[in-house]
Amino acid sequence: MSERFAAFDQLTTLILVVQPDGAVLHANAAFETQMRLSRRTAKQHMAFDWFADPAPLAEALASVHRRKVDVSRFEARLLRPPHEEALEVWVSVSLGEGEYELLVEMIEATAQARQEREERSADQLRSSKDLIRNLAHEIKNPLGGLRGAAQLLALELGPQSNLLEYTEVIVGEADRLQSLVDRLLAPHRHAPQVSDVNIHEVCERVRSLLLIEHQNQHPGHAGGLRVRRDYDISLPDFRGDREQLIQAVLNLAQNAAQALAPQIEQGGAEIVLRTRVARQVTIGKQRWRLALELHVEDNGPGVPAEIRDRLFFPLVSGRAGGTGLGLHLAQTIAQAHQGAIACTSEPGHTDFVLTIPLP
Repeated sequence: MSERFAAFDQLTTLILVVQPDGAVLHANAAFETQMRLSRRTAKQHMAFDWFADPAPLAEALASVHRRKVDVSRFEARLLRPPHEEALEVWVSVSLGEGEYELLVEMIEATAQARQEREERSADQLRSSKDLIRNLAHEIKNPLGGLRGAAQLLALELGPQSNLLEYTEVIVGEADRLQSLVDRLLAPHRHAPQVSDVNIHEVCERVRSLLLIEHQNQHPGHAGGLRVRRDYDISLPDFRGDREQLIQAVLNLAQNAAQALAPQIEQGGAEIVLRTRVARQVTIGKQRWRLALELHVEDNGPGVPAEIRDRLFFPLVSGRAGGTGLGLHLAQTIAQAHQGAIACTSEPGHTDFVLTIPLP
């Protein structure tokens, strides 16, 4: 039966093939991806289980099955896994090929608006990156001269001068700015070292680094942070720069750990590294048959609403003392791998999703 429905996996709309009573015969790849479940699991459910209001679906199935109408259309909200927003869809119910088969097609009501918003954000991010990179180069040259001049002035003043503390401030601030400029230019300095990458090796490296850093920063709360794994071991290797990807995922994990500082002291902080396969994924304007999704989830307070739309822009930070470069660099690395990072956040649950196409 699955071979007969294989063509539905090529569609971007969500498809269910059901019996008149709502029993699921088939769920296509797009439905699996949106609802975060496998086809086998989908067949164990009734179609009504995913609808916030199942009554319109029941009425539509009955009307089409009894040939009262050829097609029944209505609006609905699909219930997705915990912590994910319900999905607004347009639903179309029609007859399938078999006598007891009905086709339920669901089109995301917000898909077009979301795609336009993502394209605008990508354009703004590209413009911002170009501006920051050019600005960093302009700062870099006079900064070296400023630091050198301060050092020469310190030599002229002599070791007993009361003014030496001012030259030390100049040198220190010049070094701090130099470090900032280096981080801004880091993704553009070296050619990528492409090799076969196993995403779970990347995750394990990041997990180890994160736990070591946590123990050093919170020696009295060693057990205050839990980093949980939830891996899909069927994910294949792909071509990429392993070290850059480690840096990108580490930036996401460190961002989560920093947001969890209050929970770490109380002992209830948790970060989850979750990997999944996604099918029929659109990244930018390109459609990919398969992609990996790496979720970095935390149970912290959430991203401040005022910066959510600018979260990946350089120098934007919701944390006191933050440089606003970690997420920007992670997004830059993702885009270098033809991927992207997205974020959903609410108090108690934040999910950064790194999506990278698979061969």
